[in-house]
Amino acid sequence: MAPAITLAADAPTLSAANTGFMLICSALVMLMTPGLAFFYGGMVRVKSALNMLMMSFISLGIVTVLWVLYGFSMAFGTDSGSIVGWNSDWVGLGDIGLTELWDGYTIPVFVFLVFQLMFAVLTPALISGALADRVKFTAWALFVALWATVVYFPVAHWVWGAGGWAFELGVIDFAGGTAVHINAGAAALGVILVIGKRIGFKKDPMRPHSLPLVMLGAGLLWFGWFGFNAGSWLGNDDGVGALMFVNTQVATGAAVLGWLAYEKIRHGAFTTLGAASGAVSGLVAITPAGGAVSPLGAIAVGAVAGVLCAMAVGLKYRFGYDDSLDVVGVHLVGGILGSLLVGFFATGKGQSDVAGLFYGGGLDQFWKQCAGVFGVLAYSLVVSAVLALLLDRTVGMRVSEDDEVAGIDQAEHAETAYDFSGAGGGAVRTADAAPVAPAESKKVDA
Repeated sequence: MAPAITLAADAPTLSAANTGFMLICSALVMLMTPGLAFFYGGMVRVKSALNMLMMSFISLGIVTVLWVLYGFSMAFGTDSGSIVGWNSDWVGLGDIGLTELWDGYTIPVFVFLVFQLMFAVLTPALISGALADRVKFTAWALFVALWATVVYFPVAHWVWGAGGWAFELGVIDFAGGTAVHINAGAAALGVILVIGKRIGFKKDPMRPHSLPLVMLGAGLLWFGWFGFNAGSWLGNDDGVGALMFVNTQVATGAAVLGWLAYEKIRHGAFTTLGAASGAVSGLVAITPAGGAVSPLGAIAVGAVAGVLCAMAVGLKYRFGYDDSLDVVGVHLVGGILGSLLVGFFATGKGQSDVAGLFYGGGLDQFWKQCAGVFGVLAYSLVVSAVLALLLDRTVGMRVSEDDEVAGIDQAEHAETAYDFSGAGGGAVRTADAAPVAPAESKKVDA
């Protein structure tokens, strides 16, 4: 069959509507990182709250700079061996025209790269929840830089870059089930196996210090996730992005109900922490699948994720790994479930004509999903553990035992999250502090 001829008149042209839509979606995804900071920050003890916030916020700085220097080129440049990309014109982003379009789409390259940047920022921040209370901030910053370079950028190319092995195999990952959530969850497991447990794990109570902050963070994540998911279609012309938007809401609602039902049966109460965690598990699970399944399929994906993730968070006590804030139980397990369920619930009427087992497509797509899931899981787990071991043997990953017991906020940041004495919780900058004169005694006029 002769190749099709594309006429100049048929070539994509810049769409102001799609460009504006994608810029809004990019801002929504950026909001997810502060939302994650609040979500994690409320779940830790009060003496670690600021450190937890900072572990997310620092990713905004480090990964942004790396993305400009070489990250975008590695993730989306010309393929090399189906493993990594490279485009020297994109190094430093200096040779990209203002109206140069992303290939095959109606949005500028700058819009695509900033949208993908926000994914790159969020993913290492997800890992931080597993390491609460015990990691040096300098070591964490170095880990983020190294992990983004040798894990996230190549894996993003595998999954979404033209020529990447998972992309070419036909693995369906609409918005990051493998590249983001399995990647981060496996990395979290690799690191905690190296650095060990918190002092007092399984002995001392380690309850969330602020459930309102947890709920606020979950709400911000849910809100931002609409940009994360619906925006991943890179436009708003054919209804697929709208389907993903609907499925994001539907699956998340079903996951909240599933988690709370399990929690009531297992523990006898409906908790706010369970509601927030259930919402995140549903968001994670629908991320790879939402463009391929129907709203009824989204209910199934969300409900399964809500129940199984609720069950999975207890595995750390059985197997003895200290996943502080359940990154493994929610992101790794939720990402695996959402990715594999594509092989059963894909209708063939969404993002592609690929159908899953329940819609007459057999198990062909399921096996492709398995390849993507376990390929990313194994790579991220092993490489992340090696990076953690390297940093632990050089700069040291953990704070001292005394600092961990006293509180990592004071040790690493010289601040506290809350101060009830009225003196202020932050460190005083002596250059800005004006001397305070003693109060004059009041004189009473005769």
